[in-house]
Amino acid sequence: MNRLIAIPLALLLAAAPFGLAEARSIRVEVNGLVCAFCADGITRALKKQPAAEEVFVSLEHRLVAVGLKDGQDIADEVLKKTLVDAGYTVVGIERTDDTVATIRAGVGR
Repeated sequence: MNRLIAIPLALLLAAAPFGLAEARSIRVEVNGLVCAFCADGITRALKKQPAAEEVFVSLEHRLVAVGLKDGQDIADEVLKKTLVDAGYTVVGIERTDDTVATIRAGVGR
């Protein structure tokens, strides 16, 4: 009986580091952002993603930040397709432990 408990426990412990490294948000550097209409369109498009909890767009810093719901993610390909289809160029995608509020405060410096 101890073997039946030990094997699932070992599998759970082996997977634990992966779960602890989940990102809280995604930073996307985007070229082509020029107006509030751009920011509004991106915000609405990304909020349609089930994993998106919050979206922040900084025209000045060419930055889109997407806050993720706990334990969820949005694939890079989905982010790129959404932004490219809207007419923008994706320069880089980075997952971070920062909250969207922290990212917003950081670009305001």
